Amino acid sequence: MSNSTAGSDKAPSEETAIAEATVLAATRRWVERAVVGLNLCPFARAPFAQQRVHFRISHARSEEALLDDLREELVALQAADPLIRETTLLIHPGVLTEFLDYNDFLDTADAAVLALGLEGELQVASFHPDYRFADTAADAIENCTNRSPYPTLHLLRESSIERAVETMGDTDEIYRRNIETLRRLGVDGWLALMRDEDDVTQ
Repeated sequence: MSNSTAGSDKAPSEETAIAEATVLAATRRWVERAVVGLNLCPFARAPFAQQRVHFRISHARSEEALLDDLREELVALQAADPLIRETTLLIHPGVLTEFLDYNDFLDTADAAVLALGLEGELQVASFHPDYRFADTAADAIENCTNRSPYPTLHLLRESSIERAVETMGDTDEIYRRNIETLRRLGVDGWLALMRDEDDVTQ
């Protein structure tokens, strides 16, 4: 499982390195406990266990800088051996922290895939701390299926999705099961699941 940072030509300061470690730890905890642990994405378990998920933290402070990082990661994923890098999480804590702005940027992300000639090969999925599905209340538990600790763009291979669909069959059933799982867990259970153990012991 590889990690990298982006968006700055300068060597990170000690403070920046600590912040990056916090972002990475929270994101890994979310993947391990929620995405894999709650089986919200059944086909994520193998790549995570086999360390084929690439985590990249962007230093971008503008949409333009983030778009540059996104293009770079799309090209890198397309060129990588799937047995080494199956998927990429581009985490960008410094930009698009407002969900509506993030949601608007998704059209830009899709346009980048098209402009790079990668349509049909790669796609971008969306995760955000304040993710909200249409026609749902802001505090509805089902929003947690797409809520990550930090704004994140998930770069996926179309071939991986196709294999997963063939294996899983009815993908709508995955969504329905996720809603049932989260409703049983409840908001308090979700918050406890995402909590850093250090927060509990302090």
